[in-house]
Amino acid sequence: MRRIKPVVNSLRFKFFAAVLVIFIPLVTVLIVNNYYSVDVVRNQVAQSNKNMLSLYKDQIDRNLEEVDKYLANTLESDLNVLDLEFPKEKDLDRYNIAKISLFNMIREDLGYYPILDSFFVYSEINRDLIVIQNSLDTFEARESARNEMLEMIKLNANSIDYARWHLWEGKNDYYLFHLLKSGNVYMGAWMSSDKLMVPLNLIDLGKSGVALITTDNDEPISHKNLIQDKEINLEFPEESYTITGEGKDQYLVMGEPSTQGKFNLVVAVPDSTILQKLPYLQRISSFISLAAVLFLFLFIFMMRRVFLNPVKRIVIAMRKLRDGNWDSRMEQVPTSTEFEIVNETFNRMITEIHDLKINVYEEKLNHQRAELRHLQLQINPHFFLNSLNIIYNLATVRDFALIQEMTKCLVSYFRFMFRSNSYFVALRDELAHTENYLRIQQLRFPDIFQYHVEMPDHLLDTEVPPLIVQTMVENTIKYAVNMEELILISVEVCIEETGRDSRLVIHIKDTGPGFPKEVLQRLAYEGEPVNETGEQIGIWNARRRLRLLYEDQADIDFYNENEAGAVVRISIPIKTKDP
Repeated sequence: MRRIKPVVNSLRFKFFAAVLVIFIPLVTVLIVNNYYSVDVVRNQVAQSNKNMLSLYKDQIDRNLEEVDKYLANTLESDLNVLDLEFPKEKDLDRYNIAKISLFNMIREDLGYYPILDSFFVYSEINRDLIVIQNSLDTFEARESARNEMLEMIKLNANSIDYARWHLWEGKNDYYLFHLLKSGNVYMGAWMSSDKLMVPLNLIDLGKSGVALITTDNDEPISHKNLIQDKEINLEFPEESYTITGEGKDQYLVMGEPSTQGKFNLVVAVPDSTILQKLPYLQRISSFISLAAVLFLFLFIFMMRRVFLNPVKRIVIAMRKLRDGNWDSRMEQVPTSTEFEIVNETFNRMITEIHDLKINVYEEKLNHQRAELRHLQLQINPHFFLNSLNIIYNLATVRDFALIQEMTKCLVSYFRFMFRSNSYFVALRDELAHTENYLRIQQLRFPDIFQYHVEMPDHLLDTEVPPLIVQTMVENTIKYAVNMEELILISVEVCIEETGRDSRLVIHIKDTGPGFPKEVLQRLAYEGEPVNETGEQIGIWNARRRLRLLYEDQADIDFYNENEAGAVVRISIPIKTKDP
């Protein structure tokens, strides 16, 4: 909800809301009126075509019904049909007389049914087909039709619905036929599908409109290329129409199923042809709607250029400032006088703030430098006093050799502590100082621990913060060294490749019992020290210095290795000492 409120309250949202409140009702009324007019015209055209289609369908069904009655009466009442049921070998003369009589009778009656191409009678037991044709086609055409009828009878004689007319897909055309059976005799009617289309072709359907016959599965028998190219779906509702097709090529599809046959009469009218018949005023309404929409976009474009874009540039500049980008400035682009004044004042204000921020930043850097020097110069007072106490004890027993070595080590130790004013020292100096510190501690606790400092030659010029390694070694001695067993403290240095850059990794290891669990939890804490005994001061000091020098690029980790004691891992970016 909080994210939505600034958007709703913005100037841009209020502006667009006001414009839309004015224009949307007007445009909506015009568009609804236009669509309503289009729908009315479609309904009128569809109803007119559907009525015409229904009229032609009824006429065709009546003709087919009359043919059905003739077929049924002839098949059931004519005695000549009865003679065709028996093998002609019994009485060949009688069979031929019946065949000729039936042929002459049907040829005379065929003239009463101009819609038909032919009647046919087939004696299944004699495999004899009698065809009576009603056309003056060539001999080849008649033979082709005869062969189609034979093939149709063979394929459909025992599985066809004898009560309905059916479509037959021939080699060159589609045919409509009806087949009846009585005993071993089949009688039927046969016609080309083109004859059914004669009245339908009189309907004015426009340039690309089509009237066609479909199967009971809504498959077209003609105009297949057009149907496929326009993606017309020929399924139709019984009482209305459907709109089909893709893009601009949409069609109104209406149809009527035949009651006598398994086929449909379908009309597909282009939607563009229908809309051309819209009244003139409806076209004006469409133009007004379009002009209103175009004016809306033009108005929004002008207001965006004159008003919203300058405001947007100001908002973007302020967001950059909020994200900390103080180098952002507003471009002086041609705009209104008021916005030019705002842009100029904004840029001048940001320049002054930027200069002030630089001064504050420099003061902060100076403070960090002073803090870093202070951290580097911190000395553990307990170590200093304990070292002096050891010298005193050695002087008491007159062990002058150890006094000399101890004094020499302390001199080197404090010289390193006080001599460096820089933030980095060479790795060789840091490791030498660490080794010197370990020797001092070994003199303090003889025969308790041993140490080994690894000094790889190719890394000795690498720069590291001073006292980082020594501080971690001091921490190791604090937790690992005891009076009961001898331990080994080792300092190992290596390079790790992280893909984008190389890092210097220093491991401080010991063979002691490892860090206790509560110590690891305390060492993982990176806040400021909380106890007055000085515990964790050195570690916090080291982390603080790494943070000041490397920000988030350096890490110090504490963990235990299985059966190998405690490990301190220091990882810093590689910085080679300048020549």
